[in-house]
Amino acid sequence: MIGIAWKSICNRWTTAVLAMLAIAMSVALILTVEKIRRDARESFAQTVSGTDLIIGARSGSVQLLLYSVFRIGNATNNISWKSVEEIKQRKAIEWVIPISLGDSHAGFRVLGTNLDYFEHYRYGDKRALEFASGKAFDDVFDAVIGSEVAAQLGYQIADNMVVAHGTGKVALVEHDNQPFKVSGILKPTGTPVDRAVHVSLGGIEAMHVDWRNGAAVKGEGTDADTIRSMDLQPKAVTALLVGLSSRGAVFREQRAINTYRAEPLLAILPGVALQELWGLISVAEKALFIVSVCVVVAGLVNLMSVLLAGLNERRREMAVLRSAGAKPANVFMLLCIESFMLTVGGIVLGLFLHYLLTAMGALFLQQRFGLTVAMTLPSGTEIKLLLAIAVAGLLAGTLPALQAYRKSLADGLSHRL
Repeated sequence: MIGIAWKSICNRWTTAVLAMLAIAMSVALILTVEKIRRDARESFAQTVSGTDLIIGARSGSVQLLLYSVFRIGNATNNISWKSVEEIKQRKAIEWVIPISLGDSHAGFRVLGTNLDYFEHYRYGDKRALEFASGKAFDDVFDAVIGSEVAAQLGYQIADNMVVAHGTGKVALVEHDNQPFKVSGILKPTGTPVDRAVHVSLGGIEAMHVDWRNGAAVKGEGTDADTIRSMDLQPKAVTALLVGLSSRGAVFREQRAINTYRAEPLLAILPGVALQELWGLISVAEKALFIVSVCVVVAGLVNLMSVLLAGLNERRREMAVLRSAGAKPANVFMLLCIESFMLTVGGIVLGLFLHYLLTAMGALFLQQRFGLTVAMTLPSGTEIKLLLAIAVAGLLAGTLPALQAYRKSLADGLSHRL
């Protein structure tokens, strides 16, 4: 029966290919959506590790997580340097990484920090940052750039770069009087670090020496050597990444920061904030999955329509099979096998389209959204989805198979006008 089904499909290859394409596109869609959803979760979860608390101005935990770790959005307020010094003195706190945001370069965020960033920042499975070339900044006007910044803009060690005020892709106001020099390029991490320009906190202050009340003062242009001799101690920073000497003290320190009297601050646990973030977007995830399932159902309905539409044309074929000794059950089985083979063919073609889309879209997703989508074998969930689609394709063939089963030999041999 399998050989007969295969020859029957080959004789009707045009409609068979169209049916397989409908299933293939639906399979590629549902697999791609599922993979992006899963890899997005993993990519977000691996962005920061080893950090016990994130401290920022009092706002929302998700907002603080987004602008401090993912460089999405902006802070409602800053943390005074006096508060930073007091937080550092707390006994349970082992290290503090200050972060200052607010400027950009060619659409990439500029992050002001200190050398503790390169020593204590961890991502993935507590992996440390590594340099592909160069070294960390040791001058006020040095900059360490992420791998994606270097790749897209073609920067090399010792190249000059001009930072712009604000975070937009179009630079309306540039700090062209104080250009920075690339001192180091980091290895790829698959995190927002790849799309950041890292400068010292003193460098952030140096950029704004000739600025008053958020605007450049005309006629002023302090030279670099004079700026280096100035006191470039920051007055405030955007956020703090904090590591504790004991994880058991995390809730006590979080409560102490949240009730800090000198200024309104918020301390969050990165893992808890991530779960809250995924809780907010779970509705969108479910909506995408439902749309994908509907597309799969539409593909199966198209398969059923193709088989039903071909039944009247195949009445003679069924009659010949019956006259050759085939039983009604054999005819029923033939239609079910054809449906299953078309579905399996669509699944195989869909897997090919899925990997093609993944290979073509991986670079775009990395550059545009910072999502790392890797080429991997189907996961357990994806295999279950494919098996479910194969079973559904087999069931989709039962209705036309049942109609063919009911047709009698006399009906098949009769001539209809």
